[in-house]
Amino acid sequence: MTRLDYLLEELVTANRILAREGIVDSFGHISVRHPDNSNHFLMSRARAPDCVEVEDIMEFTLAGEPINPRGRVPYLERFIHGSLLNERPDIHSVVHNHSPSVIPFGATGTIIKPIMHMVASVGHEVPIWDSQTKFGDTNLLIADEAMGRDLAQFVGKGRTALMRGHGSVIAGTDIRQAVHISIYLEAGAKLQMEAMRMGPVKFLSKGEVDKILERTASYTINRAWENWCRRAGRPAQDEWAKG
Repeated sequence: MTRLDYLLEELVTANRILAREGIVDSFGHISVRHPDNSNHFLMSRARAPDCVEVEDIMEFTLAGEPINPRGRVPYLERFIHGSLLNERPDIHSVVHNHSPSVIPFGATGTIIKPIMHMVASVGHEVPIWDSQTKFGDTNLLIADEAMGRDLAQFVGKGRTALMRGHGSVIAGTDIRQAVHISIYLEAGAKLQMEAMRMGPVKFLSKGEVDKILERTASYTINRAWENWCRRAGRPAQDEWAKG
C-alpha cells in the first residue's frame, strides 16, 4: 500500500466516523494534504460523508481548483480547506462541520473553553469568526478564496474556530487528530451548556490545557480511533509509521 492509498482509505474512514459520531450529517467535510504534493489536497466530491467511497475522493490545488474532476461535482466550501492548508504548513487535515451543540455558542458570542481534560484538544478557547464583519450579508457559505483566506487568518495558529450561524472549523496535524478534536469540540460544547445551567463553571486553566496537550500522544488518539472505527464498521489501519 502506498502512502496515497493509505490516506485515501483513512479519509473514507474519517468521513464515516464523523457521520456515525454525529459530527456531520448530510453536510460537512474533511480534507487531507496530498502526500506527494503539499500544494494539493484530497477531499470527497459533494456527497454525504456517510456515503463517501475511495472513488469519490478528488484532488485540488490550494486555490480550490479540481484536478481531473471527471464529471464529479466538488463541495462549494472547498475554499475553507485550501485556505487553511495554504496558511498553515504545519497542518495536514481540516474538518468543517455543523455539529449541533456548537451552534448556540457562535450565535450568542459565548466562548467555548475546555471543561474537562479530554476537551483540552480544542485549545485554550474557541474564538468566533463572523462573516458579516467583513463581507456583510451573505448566505454564510465560504464560497470563494477571499472568505476562505479571511477565515484562515482568523484561525491563525489555533486548532479551532466557530463560524457564527454556520458551524466550526478544525485544523489538525493529521486526519486522526482533526477527527479527535472535532468529536471533543462537540462533546465539550454540550458539557459546557449543561454545566452553565448549574452555576458558574470552573474551566481548565491555560497551564492545565498546556500540560494536557504536552502529554497527548498519538497512541491516545489511536485508542479512540480504533473504537470509532469499530462503531463505523471500518478497519482501523495501522499507523503509516509502523509500516
